[in-house]
Amino acid sequence: MILFSLKKRLSLPITSWQLCLLASIGGALSAMLIVGFTMATTALQELYLSEKDNYNSINELSRFLLPIFGAIVILLVSWITGYKYLRTGIPFVLHRLKVAHGVIPLRNTIHQFIGSAIALASGFSVGREGPAIHLGAAFSGYLGSLLKLPHNSIRTLSACGVAAAISASFNTPVAAVIFVMEVILREYKVHIFIPIMMASLVGSMITTSALGPAHEFEYFKTIVLELEHYPVLILFAIGIGILSFGFNKYLVATIKSSEKYHIVSRLMLAALITSSLSFVVPQALGTNFGAIDFSISDNPSLFFLMGLLIAKLIMTISALGLGIPGGAIGPVLGIGAIAGSCAAVFIQSYYPETSLTSDFALMGMAGMMAATLNAPLAALITVVELSNQLEVIVPAMIIIGTSCIVSGQFFGNRSLFVMQLEIQNLIYRKPPLEKSLQRVGVLGVMNENFEVTTQLSEQEKQEFLSQCKDNYFLIDKVDNEESKSSVYYSVQYQIHENTENETNDNAELYHQLLLPLHAQATLMEVYSLLEKKRKGAVYIYGDNMDDVLGIITFAQVRRFLLEGNIN
Repeated sequence: MILFSLKKRLSLPITSWQLCLLASIGGALSAMLIVGFTMATTALQELYLSEKDNYNSINELSRFLLPIFGAIVILLVSWITGYKYLRTGIPFVLHRLKVAHGVIPLRNTIHQFIGSAIALASGFSVGREGPAIHLGAAFSGYLGSLLKLPHNSIRTLSACGVAAAISASFNTPVAAVIFVMEVILREYKVHIFIPIMMASLVGSMITTSALGPAHEFEYFKTIVLELEHYPVLILFAIGIGILSFGFNKYLVATIKSSEKYHIVSRLMLAALITSSLSFVVPQALGTNFGAIDFSISDNPSLFFLMGLLIAKLIMTISALGLGIPGGAIGPVLGIGAIAGSCAAVFIQSYYPETSLTSDFALMGMAGMMAATLNAPLAALITVVELSNQLEVIVPAMIIIGTSCIVSGQFFGNRSLFVMQLEIQNLIYRKPPLEKSLQRVGVLGVMNENFEVTTQLSEQEKQEFLSQCKDNYFLIDKVDNEESKSSVYYSVQYQIHENTENETNDNAELYHQLLLPLHAQATLMEVYSLLEKKRKGAVYIYGDNMDDVLGIITFAQVRRFLLEGNIN
């Protein structure tokens, strides 16, 4: 009974401590999984590297063979889990949130964990945030499915898992919340925002406890950008906007052109490209952190930085475009930082007294993330948290605004994730009507004033209903010979407070079939069952179809769409 009351509460789009508690539990489980994923990747690298992402510590032959060996292992994992479960990462999570309320197949998650850990440890230019988001959404979604919660609350829990995963990956709790609202859910509702915030907080606390309080970008300590640097910064932002457009365009083109080839050919080609470039630019191997650290700390020449930028672009586009499991955000940040370092070296002669390398690298990260993902607010908060400097806000806003305008208005660039979803023919959009109805679970709004009968005559039914209050149903249980299952017919007492049309519609429920609908469903499923006739009702059942919990009429759904109130 307590669990049933909990489900009824969670089915309503209102702020509740119950959902916040479940979000914290799901966030904690997701964060622990991400910590385990990070430790597993680090442990694999420690088998052959002197330190994390330092591929210079191994010889050229080992660097060449490492991605090839990694691709073979990934293919083996793909064969075991099944090739049809290869779709992973942020675009797949966006798709599942739209079509399956955030529930992700287990085999996809297994492939994501093992395959991405191998890819990251093998030197491929992919990020860990994509796998983290997938794993976080899946784990929290499994929690909701295990408890058989309403679908609308499972979707919220999946989003909470995403926030916890991002927070656990980068130790940026505020940016994680903004990223989920801006990129994953693409909406802001208070009853969703608060549990997501709680999950992100828990994720950050677990990361701090397990891996320490520091994040990966400690070299952004002091911001020296001043007003005199802003004209150059605007020019740099224009270049970042063009670069982000080119990155998205060629990555999507690679995905499209490679679809006709088998996964074995695609992954081996990606491995050969990565292996070949490792001879010339070993600093481009791995995640973004090694490349960022090298471009900022080692004072390389402009010529070498340009080579590093080109190599990083080719490695990332080939790896992600050809199907190596991993994320795009990490490499995008790395490309932006390298581009910023290039710009800083180029203009250094004009500002000889000030080193602008780290500042322009940070600005490049902000502009590249904002323009590539079409997520300006998430990018702004990310660089603020990574630098721990509020002074970065104004210059970051300049470069984010400029790069997004240049990339979007002049080149027609859109979010990389949206472009990936479209090229892969994955559903990611829902009409506003569906989005509105999916926020409400049937348990919270169903009519529980009913009586199941089997032997009453019509006169006895009318006498019984005359003694009942408004909105009361009598349900006749009969056997359906065609389906050999129980079906239900309803009789409803007249409703005095409704409009004339609604009264007539409800009156027609007399001797009409009640369609069955599971208790986890939302109002969208009710609408889908009744929209053709635009009348009638469904009955809500629990563990089995004979377990009638309540009734929802089409008139109630229509009232919700028109007035925002179902009762």
